[in-house]
Amino acid sequence: MSFNMNGQVAIVTGAGRGLGRAHALALAARGAKVVVNDLGEGGGNSEGAIALVKEIKSRGGTAMANGANVANFDQVTAMVDATMAKWGRVDILVNNAGILRDKTFSNMTMDDFRLVIDVHLMGTANCSKAVWEIMREQNYGRVVLTSSSSGLYGNFGQSNYGAAKMAMLGFMNTLHLEGIKYNIRVNCLAPTAGTAMTKGLFPEAVFELMAAESVSPAVVFLSGPDAPSRKVLAAGGGSFAVYKGFETEGLSLAPENVSAEGIAASWDAINNEVGMRELGSGFEQPTKFAMQAAQKLGLDLS
Repeated sequence: MSFNMNGQVAIVTGAGRGLGRAHALALAARGAKVVVNDLGEGGGNSEGAIALVKEIKSRGGTAMANGANVANFDQVTAMVDATMAKWGRVDILVNNAGILRDKTFSNMTMDDFRLVIDVHLMGTANCSKAVWEIMREQNYGRVVLTSSSSGLYGNFGQSNYGAAKMAMLGFMNTLHLEGIKYNIRVNCLAPTAGTAMTKGLFPEAVFELMAAESVSPAVVFLSGPDAPSRKVLAAGGGSFAVYKGFETEGLSLAPENVSAEGIAASWDAINNEVGMRELGSGFEQPTKFAMQAAQKLGLDLS
């Protein structure tokens, strides 16, 4: 499989440092022209974005900095317009920008909850919306959303961050269905890395092993011509895994036992993992339940 990205254009948000910086370098090394997006203090380009553009160019690559605030749709639109004016296309979008405002839910203000949602979720939606019609018209696009184990499994003190990161899966699932016929493939990355956000969480030796650069091959893979779609690829320290959301087969309690008592009496069967599977779209669940109800009623829906 080839990962030659010559002639392609990638936008990487939050690329002034950490994971975003590593992603931008990895895509540029494969030949992509990279928009290094990072919001500096007081607006404008961050020092990290400017320095990274210089580094990419010193290595023979092509890049430009952009200081759009991803939570501001007008600024994001202007960034994409500038990209199109300069390079004429957008092939890859890596939604990486993010912030933390960690506190237990009882101590968290709703302003901090909303701020994290605005940057992570709305920022991702803004950037994806700004490039969506471009990718549809060119019949090609690769969109990477950044989820997290904090969203997939929860993490103490991160109700805002976890909510935003789990929302990426719902967003991915629908964009996959709407974009696949236009050759737009949408996936989630669930990274673990030693960055400024995670410093102090791991012993120093492990922190060094968990370099951001060990995650970026997953971004290159998800941005490639043969990328899958609707996958959650976890990456960290050179390890890679796929998260899957399964639903048990369940059973119908209709018509005689549809009650809380019926659920309690049948809980072991409802919770039984035998035969559980990953559903392909939201409509598959009501279809499954309708088929189970029809079977109980002796009806043939085939």
